[in-house]
Amino acid sequence: MSDDTAPWRRLEPGERVVVRRRLDPAEAAAARAAGRGAVWTDVIGVVLAVDDAGLRLRTDAASARASHEVRVPGSAVEAVRRVPPRPPRRAPRSGS
Repeated sequence: MSDDTAPWRRLEPGERVVVRRRLDPAEAAAARAAGRGAVWTDVIGVVLAVDDAGLRLRTDAASARASHEVRVPGSAVEAVRRVPPRPPRRAPRSGS
């Protein structure tokens, strides 16, 4: 597939997505050492920008403090999928 027609290029800022990206060699080595998979990782977030170099996302963590910006190079994107907005947080159950 030509890089000009890659699905990630059609994403719009504000969309919530999951991006499967290939780990770089250092990340893959660390993943193998920790006993985890060593090829891909998924990033769930909101698209901030799309350019020739790749994607800029704000991770979609449960708390705003844990969210951060992530740059995913276009060459590392294996797959991308739009996902629905995060559901609203449920109220805590009351004790009976």
